[in-house]
Amino acid sequence: MKGKVFITGASGFIGYHLVAAALNAGMEIHAAVRPSSDLSFLKQLNANANDLVYVNTDFSSKDKLKKLLEEGGYTYIIHAAGVTKAKTAAAYNLVNAEYSLNLAQAAMSADIPLRRFVFLSSLAALGPAAYNQEQPITEDTLPAPVTDYGKSKLLAEQYLKEVSGLPLSIIRPTAVYGPGEKDLFVLFKTLSKGLDAYIGKGPQRLSFVYVKDLVAATMAALQENGKEVTVYNISDGKAYDRYALADQFREISGRNVFRTHLPVALVGMVAGLLDFIYSYSSTTPVLNKEKLKELTAPNWICSIDAARNHLHYQPQYDLHQGLAETLTWYKENKWL
Repeated sequence: MKGKVFITGASGFIGYHLVAAALNAGMEIHAAVRPSSDLSFLKQLNANANDLVYVNTDFSSKDKLKKLLEEGGYTYIIHAAGVTKAKTAAAYNLVNAEYSLNLAQAAMSADIPLRRFVFLSSLAALGPAAYNQEQPITEDTLPAPVTDYGKSKLLAEQYLKEVSGLPLSIIRPTAVYGPGEKDLFVLFKTLSKGLDAYIGKGPQRLSFVYVKDLVAATMAALQENGKEVTVYNISDGKAYDRYALADQFREISGRNVFRTHLPVALVGMVAGLLDFIYSYSSTTPVLNKEKLKELTAPNWICSIDAARNHLHYQPQYDLHQGLAETLTWYKENKWL
């Protein structure tokens, strides 16, 4: 694939893998980063300076965005920037929804040859299903997000759909894992110490997607033609029980782990206490009341039929294959 692509959130976990894939596709990339962004992963790509350009971006100003886009003359935009942890609904909405709208409106007002705008949303925008629901979550499932994060992603989708003429593809991944990921890594680190802890004893149906498969779906969406809006839920196409991740970890690593179940009420108290403690901090704890809603949700199984049919998306990694590659990376990079 040829052309110039503007990738936001490029210094993040998914953004890094998007940049790597775009480089492999022979594209010229302008990576949106902040002055404070850690570029160490991106610099490991050893890209030619003409192929990968870093751009400081102000998403709060549509005028500045328009000028930046026109200077770049982009053919494609992949909007992967956003926040997964914030203290208030307003903070989530500002970054995930308002800034996304600013970028889209700037793109439509700018004199650029834009072919496709791909937005990285989340399955959290739809919310989980009931455990006994046989029908997987589809693109047409009535949205019922359970967190402020999910609500902000849904709001962003609604905003973008209202931008007249925007050639929009929306990608909704389920839980994403892979080399460089930091949230699930906390779980892997706990497992590596021999502890396999769960919140409550209720059954769960979970879904996952390896980052390389997510990136493949995203790159395929760039090639969609026309001005119509498309939406795709993305997973590896399989359903897993709540113990699958730990079971695969144990099989791959050969380590024995002690399995225990913590009372939901107790974990809720801890999450509330952490929220209070961190209320005076600029950071947000990994465990908080918002995250607890997602962690205890009963069913995150989604259909990927739309992506299979329209993007020709074929996941290359199931949980065992993806986790094996991920754990190898963690060990080689001395994370584990």
